[in-house]
Amino acid sequence: MSEHSTKSGIAALSICEALLLALNDAKVLPEREIVGVLEDAARSHENAGGSNTEIEEHEAVATLINKIIAGGNSVRRP
Repeated sequence: MSEHSTKSGIAALSICEALLLALNDAKVLPEREIVGVLEDAARSHENAGGSNTEIEEHEAVATLINKIIAGGNSVRRP
């Protein structure tokens, strides 16, 4: 992956996490719905196919999303 792609991915992740926090803070989506969105995203990568390299990338993305869920980064927890 190029340096530009990596930076773009990090920026996109930061924006998405900020949006999820804002949706939760504004009481648009409760925590369980936000976690559900993240779980759906992880599952789609866990079930993705492709070449061995693509599968490894999808597995890495799913692992990262699952770490975000476990760490609570996208919801404010007391």
